[in-house]
Amino acid sequence: MNDKQDQDGRQVFRSVGAVVVWWIWVLFAVGNLIDLAVQGRDHLSLVAAFILVFVTGIMYITGLRPKIVLDEDGLTITNPFRDHRVGWATLAGADPTDLLRVRCEWPQGRRAIYCWAVHSSRRRQLAAEMRARRQTRQGGRAGLGATGGFGAFGLGGGFGGAGFGSSEPSPEGDPLRLDPNRVVATLTERAEQARRDAPATQAPAPVTTWDLAAIAAVVIPGLALLIIALA
Repeated sequence: MNDKQDQDGRQVFRSVGAVVVWWIWVLFAVGNLIDLAVQGRDHLSLVAAFILVFVTGIMYITGLRPKIVLDEDGLTITNPFRDHRVGWATLAGADPTDLLRVRCEWPQGRRAIYCWAVHSSRRRQLAAEMRARRQTRQGGRAGLGATGGFGAFGLGGGFGGAGFGSSEPSPEGDPLRLDPNRVVATLTERAEQARRDAPATQAPAPVTTWDLAAIAAVVIPGLALLIIALA
């Protein structure tokens, strides 16, 4: 489970794995900055310190920031530098591409927004499709080729095809990653309910805003690092 209810009752989707990596990096960076503050006295130590701060900014915008927040009026897509606000009536659909794609439609136009919080690995998708086809073939052979009474009911070797006793892990069994299909299903359900409650003409255009703090977290350390490195 990678979604939860926050204090305001909103549903939040974010990658637990990315948050874990962020906090591991924070501990690493803080430890090294303390060491550089105590022992470092030269120009190289100062450059190393600003490299740590710069990388921390990148880790923040790519690991901690990305998320999708669902509330009664719509969803907020938080990406590294920008926030997108989409009303439920505006949401036309969602697709589990490499980055989750949210399709928006309103009377004056249409737009696609990609969500950094939800990744869909093509390798995982292909593996899941191959696994499903293999299990279907195994189930068919178990039902047609069995000579005993068990084969007719799919029990003689059919448990592997049905997913009970299979030695291959489920692609949705990783607790540290968001399940794109589950996110898509949730968004689709909420959007369909909103379209039933409100006419399409009331769908507002999505609103995009730049997050100045996220920009500053990368730009300021980057500029400082460049100045110090060239000094």
